[in-house]
Amino acid sequence: MDEHLVWQGYLLSHHDSFTVVQSPFTLTGARVFGADSDPTTLAVAAVLHRIGTERVDSVSVPEGMDGPTLAAACGVNVASEDDLDACSWDLMLSDEAVVVLAKRGADVTIPHLDVEVPVDAQEHAAMEEAWSRELHPQHVSQGAFVSEAAYVEGAGARLAMEGQRTRGTVVWPPRFGDHGSAESTNVHRTGKVLSWTALSAAGAPSEFALRAPLLGGLATVLLHLDDGPKGVFLLVDDEDHDITMGAAVELVLRRLYAQEGFMRYGLKGRLV
Repeated sequence: MDEHLVWQGYLLSHHDSFTVVQSPFTLTGARVFGADSDPTTLAVAAVLHRIGTERVDSVSVPEGMDGPTLAAACGVNVASEDDLDACSWDLMLSDEAVVVLAKRGADVTIPHLDVEVPVDAQEHAAMEEAWSRELHPQHVSQGAFVSEAAYVEGAGARLAMEGQRTRGTVVWPPRFGDHGSAESTNVHRTGKVLSWTALSAAGAPSEFALRAPLLGGLATVLLHLDDGPKGVFLLVDDEDHDITMGAAVELVLRRLYAQEGFMRYGLKGRLV
């Protein structure tokens, strides 16, 4: 069965043997990534949709995607070079902002979708340049520093919403200490707005100093997640925000910032 829908801010086409995820944004007719999207964020969206209906044990990841982030966000195994022959699913990139998740040997056809959101060429180029500068190995922000080791250690709680269920309550992020009776659980990535704030470009943390002026500042929301916990999240960068108290929000994987040539990904809120 073929199915076309909007999924986590992207255009998704579901087929029996493959899933295609496309950016809705276009520049001179070609699909381009949004302000905080890249191949990894599209790949995560594809895998999360597929594992909602069937098992994906292991997947091959091409160069240009962050395998560890995908594994942490989706809970799937990323095949090593030694395991590629036994892998039954492949992630593939196109020349545009399109990602395909396909069963090994599947006959894949990229559907033509009429949905297009044109982007301004100058603004798009400025954003790409800002990310390029931010990803430079010698770029270090003057704000909070998160080492690569610390980022990887907390990836499960941060990207897959791993929490704990104890005494009838869901705790997120998971706590260490006197929680021996706690059961691991994954918190649903949906909630409602309790409060929100908009940071001006000048008031944004220095991690975002190169991009905040291009975005006109940053917006954050305090969410009451549907499973009970509360948390503060940035909103996605590539959509307009008309925030109201109680608005429904889903959490989606996007790029946060980069330090020392290493991209930090995280969950951002998207109004639904």
